[in-house]
Amino acid sequence: MLADEVLTMGRIGVDLYPEQIGVPLRQVGTFRRFLGGSPSNVAVAAARYGRRAAVITRTGADGFGDFLHDALRDFGVDDRFVASVAGLPTPLAFCEIFPPDHFPLTFYRYPKAPDLEIRESDLDFAAIRAAGVFWMTGTGLSAEPSRTATLSALRARELTDHTVFDLDYRPMFWASRDEARHWYAEALPMATVVVGNLDEVETAVGVPHPEEAAARLIAAGPRLAVIKRGPAGVFAATAAERVEIPPMKIETLNGLGAGDAFGGALCHGLLAGWPLAETMRFAGVAGAIVASRLSCSDAMPTEEEVRAHD
Repeated sequence: MLADEVLTMGRIGVDLYPEQIGVPLRQVGTFRRFLGGSPSNVAVAAARYGRRAAVITRTGADGFGDFLHDALRDFGVDDRFVASVAGLPTPLAFCEIFPPDHFPLTFYRYPKAPDLEIRESDLDFAAIRAAGVFWMTGTGLSAEPSRTATLSALRARELTDHTVFDLDYRPMFWASRDEARHWYAEALPMATVVVGNLDEVETAVGVPHPEEAAARLIAAGPRLAVIKRGPAGVFAATAAERVEIPPMKIETLNGLGAGDAFGGALCHGLLAGWPLAETMRFAGVAGAIVASRLSCSDAMPTEEEVRAHD
């Protein structure tokens, strides 16, 4: 079997998006069901560019879990590392849509999300080492045994390009921001790329200013820091280069999928070896396209669609 070009690890779940826009959850009458979970969506986005993609995650042993397996396969994402956990239901996430910039999420990950039950003994370290991009998220560090498994996967990479740490800070998954910062500090030296928005980088290194935050992130170990600034665009830095990309002008419908679309496009650019500015522009446009659409996984663009908007 050929090595995965993009192998992600972490959350998966069912996203339930309202068909009524601009109303609170209590007034929503109907929802549409989609595959969700940031690293799973990143794998889907990468597959849309023709990349061999797979995800390491866990579902419940239920109908929603079966749906997620079907969805991954339909999107061309390998599900060989997706198993079920007895006694834990597949997570659900309900969103509310208030364009242009308010999209509250209500997570149902009780009593515990199956994707936090990934164990070190379950991992295929040969596949992790061989992947062109290995992408993990901060949520995977929020509880055991996923924390130990995630850190072990990072360690196995031995700083191989491209080992990506998506900060993915979700306050509801942590006892405190300080706890998240502690475990982020453990993971950062083992990553070659770090990605986050302004709030996430402040969680990681204590400052929200892009240039200073990028400098601190690079000092912690990664060779590339990518900071998403929402309506201000993207700032990316290495030890030798700084790139600022303005946002694409679009009418936002649902901004929840933009970061995952950005991530899949970033993987594509890294594997293609594009210059940093080109990669950031491409990823920014991909994120904007998805922000203009209702769903996340189903909305991921092809390379031709991104080029048409660039």
